[in-house]
Amino acid sequence: MINKKLAGTVIIIICVLLFPFLLSAGNSPWTPDDIWKLKGVGDPRISPCGKWIAYVVTSTDFEEDKRNSDIWIVSIDGKNSRQMTTSEKGDNHPRWSPDGQYIAFLSSREGLNQIYILPTFGGEARVVTDFPGGVGDLMWTHDGKGFVFTGRVYSDCEDLDCVRERDKKKEKEKVTAIVHKDLLYRHWDSYEDGKVQHLFHVSMEAGEPRDLTPDLKRDALTFWLASAGRDFDLSPDGETIYFSGKQDENQAVSYNEDIWKVPFSGGKVEKVTSNPAADLHPRISPDGRYLAYRAAKRPGYESDRYQLMLMKLPSGLPVSLTPDFDRSVGRVFWGYRGKKIYFQAEDEADINLFSVSIDGNDVKTVVGGNSQSGHGYHLSCQAGAEDKFFIYRYRPMTHYYEIFKCDRGGDNPRRITNINGDLYKEYHFPDAEKISFEGAGGTAVSGYLVKPLNFDPDRKYPLMVRIHGGPQQMFGYAYRTEYALFSGADYAVFFCNPRGSTGYGQEFCDGTRGDWGGKVIEDVKKGVLFVLDNNDWIDPNKVGAWGGSFGGFICNWFQGHNEDGMFSVLVSHAGKADHWSGYGSTEELWFPEWEFYGAPWENPELTDRYSPIRYAENFSIPHLITHGELDYRVPITGSEQMFSALRRLGVPSRMIRFPDENHWILKPHNQRFWYASVLDWFERWLRREGKEKEE
Repeated sequence: MINKKLAGTVIIIICVLLFPFLLSAGNSPWTPDDIWKLKGVGDPRISPCGKWIAYVVTSTDFEEDKRNSDIWIVSIDGKNSRQMTTSEKGDNHPRWSPDGQYIAFLSSREGLNQIYILPTFGGEARVVTDFPGGVGDLMWTHDGKGFVFTGRVYSDCEDLDCVRERDKKKEKEKVTAIVHKDLLYRHWDSYEDGKVQHLFHVSMEAGEPRDLTPDLKRDALTFWLASAGRDFDLSPDGETIYFSGKQDENQAVSYNEDIWKVPFSGGKVEKVTSNPAADLHPRISPDGRYLAYRAAKRPGYESDRYQLMLMKLPSGLPVSLTPDFDRSVGRVFWGYRGKKIYFQAEDEADINLFSVSIDGNDVKTVVGGNSQSGHGYHLSCQAGAEDKFFIYRYRPMTHYYEIFKCDRGGDNPRRITNINGDLYKEYHFPDAEKISFEGAGGTAVSGYLVKPLNFDPDRKYPLMVRIHGGPQQMFGYAYRTEYALFSGADYAVFFCNPRGSTGYGQEFCDGTRGDWGGKVIEDVKKGVLFVLDNNDWIDPNKVGAWGGSFGGFICNWFQGHNEDGMFSVLVSHAGKADHWSGYGSTEELWFPEWEFYGAPWENPELTDRYSPIRYAENFSIPHLITHGELDYRVPITGSEQMFSALRRLGVPSRMIRFPDENHWILKPHNQRFWYASVLDWFERWLRREGKEKEE
């Protein structure tokens, strides 16, 4: 028999060795006034020599209400680090030159994002591009003499001088009207401006960029929100550019992304794939013989299971390498010998790195899962020399993103950065207990319970139920501001992954189609009941729910379907209320047409059945509604409809409109106000008996 005391000591020792910076974890609660202090760590890139990592640190100047990012480098052992840029404007997207002598990056220091290059070991950064409208994604050419990048132009302009002249003319135009001729006239948070995205080449010595896709009339690449990473690649011989994008005429309805190719020297764009569903994220093997990419099977479904496809170039038949892997393939990169491919995928509240051979169907977990690299989010994974080690951004429940390194089997993880070290010492980063319960139809559903800071089992605590968006998304075993904020304010926090969530198999993910008020609602409610039945320290009369996007819809649905009296307070952010008006005002129509089996007039009964506003006669729960006015994915109309009905019915309610925010509330002062308002709404109705806060 193993001595329990000895086993506990061993676990503590392992934690000391692997995560020494967590030993002095703080006990101060997070408040809305503190959340801006957390710094972001992103986009790590290993140098060609394997000795350095370039990465981005993003910090917040709260008084100026802005964020700024800079490029840093750190030695592979984490012992030496150096800040490479200090501009007051954003520097991001670091990319090592093939010889490691330069770091290219994007910077807005002169206004719009342009390409800069910086000598790695001394010297000043110099600008490479002066592209009208700014530069998007970029990569070095293999010879280290230039870049392939994205930029937006008018498709009928023959050169960039024409683009510049037209931009100047538009600035002077006194008529501000916009004439829409077709759908997808706005996307996410912006209206169309007459430009399309093309791929360009420019020498590192500057000069006029050369358009590689001059004949394209629509954006070259997949929209960034649907992207798993850079959606173009250059063949090892430097002769061909492969990219993924959608050239269909009906941009708002079609989700038929395809892989395309174009000669680097110039020529005709040709389609490589013929799948009627989405083909994305091309990656060419090191020897140039194979094309790997992500592909779905069902046309029009953006959340279908993406399989890893392999095609022998130039025109072989694509073969799935992951036919029996019931998870969706994300970001992809090749192993150094071209015999193995690595990819990221969501897996039961984790994001892990997997591998598969080019023979296929032998998927293995590499980083994450049950390895020593642990549970949580493992993102931006990259392989070191000969795939002997990996680096990645790691975010479990107990800390924010930091760069880690592990061996080729996912073991012996080591922290490379400690950007938020002072905050780990001061503030409480709550852990979560994993739970499993029976959802609708007896299906297993997973969730997590966060206990209040300084938990006392003899006390009674209110419960905040957090509901994710999507519906095809996933809450992970990963730190989130609201978990820390509410646990620090003496709340229990419950979140789960109900029907529609990713990471639990495709059948589970498909579970909301045509059933937005069905199984997913039952899953959430059964999860709440399970938590209440098994934790008598939670007050069943003080339960509130907060959801955003699809989660906002769910809270709107609860407002009209609270027969069991489960919820005493609700908060909806960016939630739908009426699927008729939602369809008519959103931009990507393939989404509602998939979820509701066509346009509203093709299935009016289903459209009405799952529109929360249709149940207004049952509204009774105090309800806070928040929305960004620049949100064109879920336009603010739904929140206005809910608020109008609530006020007309005399239900305690409030609506917060953010005129300068989109689907997400991002500006520092707005974020503080948002979190403070949500927390206060819970406090008012669960602790102050509906009374306003005394100033």
